[in-house]
Amino acid sequence: MPRLDLPSRIETERLFLRRLRYEDAEEIFYAYASKPEATKYLSWPTHQSILDTERFLRNTQVGWSTGTDYSFSIRLKETFRLIGSIGAMNDQGKIQFGYVLSPVLWNHGYATEAVQKLMEVLRQQPEVYRIGTFVDAENFASQRVLEKSGFVEEARLPDWYRFVNQSNQPRDCILYRLPLDRSVPD
Repeated sequence: MPRLDLPSRIETERLFLRRLRYEDAEEIFYAYASKPEATKYLSWPTHQSILDTERFLRNTQVGWSTGTDYSFSIRLKETFRLIGSIGAMNDQGKIQFGYVLSPVLWNHGYATEAVQKLMEVLRQQPEVYRIGTFVDAENFASQRVLEKSGFVEEARLPDWYRFVNQSNQPRDCILYRLPLDRSVPD
C-alpha cells in the first residue's frame, strides 16, 4: 500500500496537530473518549477505562506504520492542552476521515480549523484521489464543519450505518466528499 508523506506535526493559527502517541492515553480518555456526548456519532464505543484508550492507541501506531491510519491529537497552541483528535484512514489513496473534540470546547471553530488544515495537507499528496466522510443525518454541527471546509454532499443514505453509541440502530447518514482538482495543466 502506498504510504502518505504526512508530517508528524502540523500547525494552524491556534492549534497543533500532532501524531497520536501512547503517552496521550490519559488526556484522550478524560478530554473526549469517555464522554458519551462526544462519542455519540463515532464509529467506536465510548471508552470505559484508560485501557480502552491504550488499545485504541496501539492500533493507531500500527496503522501509521502500515500507512492506513494517520491520527493526530488536536492541541491548543497557547496551553498545549489536548482537546480532541482527527484522523485520516488511507485505503490506497481513498481517504476517509473523522474527528472528535472535547465537549467543553465545542463552538469555538477548532474542528473547522483542524479539518481545513488537514485537508490542505492531504490535497498535496499525489497518491490521494478521493477524500470523503459520512455523518449521521442529525449531526448538524459536523455538517456545518464539513460545509465550511469545502465538502459537498454526495448522497443521503437511509438506514446506512449503525453507530455503536446509539444502540446500534441503523441511522440515516449523509456522505460528503471534498472536490479535488487533479487536472493536469496543458
